[in-house]
Amino acid sequence: MHLTISDKSKKDIFISLFQLLKSCSSAITIYFNNDHIYIQGMDKSHVCLFEIKIGSSWFNSYEVLEENISICLCTQFFYNILSLNEERHTIHLHCDSTEDLDLLSIDLIIKESKGEYNKYFKMPLCDMEDNILEINPGEYDAEFSISAKKISDIISQLTIFGNIMDIKCSEEKIELISNGGSGEMLVKIPIDDLSEFSISEGETINVAYSLNYIHKMCITTKLSNEINFFVSADKPLKIMYDLGENNFVHFFIAPKIND
Repeated sequence: MHLTISDKSKKDIFISLFQLLKSCSSAITIYFNNDHIYIQGMDKSHVCLFEIKIGSSWFNSYEVLEENISICLCTQFFYNILSLNEERHTIHLHCDSTEDLDLLSIDLIIKESKGEYNKYFKMPLCDMEDNILEINPGEYDAEFSISAKKISDIISQLTIFGNIMDIKCSEEKIELISNGGSGEMLVKIPIDDLSEFSISEGETINVAYSLNYIHKMCITTKLSNEINFFVSADKPLKIMYDLGENNFVHFFIAPKIND
């Protein structure tokens, strides 16, 4: 398995992706198929499920010697290595043998050195049982897209007041509410301020989710300019980053159950 990323914006996306994943799970499995990589996992509390698909054409080069190769790695350690990338580096990930997948090689390469140097890492891989779930949440009652910068700032502010966020959707507006011992914060987002919005006719939705998990999923603005939310009263909240050309990052957060 060999793949490279040299484009700066795509390097930022790839690194930001693992910044998010390290807050969800200490270890993940990456599946390398002939035409894409796929990642699926769940946090240890089974509150948040995530899946990522990135096509082979997204990378500057992509080669898989055998179909359905998978590696399991420590997300924190992998992110630490990737974050040592500098602007002119090309990220090169490779496992040179499919028979002994104990190590992942990560090279940060510069073609012409101007005070920056090549860096080479070898990272031990983990053993973890493969358990891919079939994800088919179906249709949602409400969907909306909002600026990643705006929603990241709002959610950071909401965490000051509590650890649960109520999402209320109607045909007129979206309301985000957090309350606790410090008081309450309510944000009313007009429909006109959303780049996309749809809701089932006559539907009003009021559902609560863990604000801590949503905050983790929306902490970065480098994956895409907008974040897509999918809401139904009886389904997990779906948060989607559209990476273009059918490449995506999905997070599913279970709703809070009323006592």
